[in-house]
Amino acid sequence: MTSILIVDDDINILKLVDIHLSEQGYKVFQAKNGIEALEILQKEMCHLAVVDIMMPFMDGYELTKEIRNKYDLPVILLTAKNQIEDKEQGFHAGTDDYLVKPFEPKELSFRIKALLRRYDNHSDENIIRIGSTTINKKSYEVQNGDRTMLLPLKEFELLYFLMSNPMQVFSRNHLIEQIWGLDHQGDERTVDVHIKRLRERFSKLTGDFQIKTVRGVGYSLEAKRG
Repeated sequence: MTSILIVDDDINILKLVDIHLSEQGYKVFQAKNGIEALEILQKEMCHLAVVDIMMPFMDGYELTKEIRNKYDLPVILLTAKNQIEDKEQGFHAGTDDYLVKPFEPKELSFRIKALLRRYDNHSDENIIRIGSTTINKKSYEVQNGDRTMLLPLKEFELLYFLMSNPMQVFSRNHLIEQIWGLDHQGDERTVDVHIKRLRERFSKLTGDFQIKTVRGVGYSLEAKRG
């Protein structure tokens, strides 16, 4: 069942949207502010979030940024504002769509369906396969044959990046920028440690790929041919 998270400090809006979406077969989670919303997202699988902008503790822009940083799901911002600057700020925060109050529940429903279709169509972009090894950025799982693994976050992101770009050589600095960010305070050894851990996990498990050291340059993931 598709789950929708509704975040609004207006109880009447929560009830109205909940009733309308529940009638269409969606499972609805309600949150009255951004803190509650993030707590729900930690516990429940949600496929889309409808977020009000004007809320206590954390406004809709900040919540949208948090969702965008941690989860791969579309966001629709609800607001009473209709100024172009507010829309611009919403899209900069990472929202996928924008609906101005007062709105017709049917219009919200149309927008939800359109966004869910768009995300479904792009879901394969999050999945990479090399031989019998599959890495899924939506679920953060690595599957090899019948075995499913959950890696530490940075190991996962490093492996995902290398599997996305097989047979290419990357310097340690480049990998730090891609995985840890430009403001990372550590040194190049951080990459070496994570590469070592990935090799230890996968070298005996699969021959689908190998992470090779390119002396004086960095690392490259070599995929098995055929």
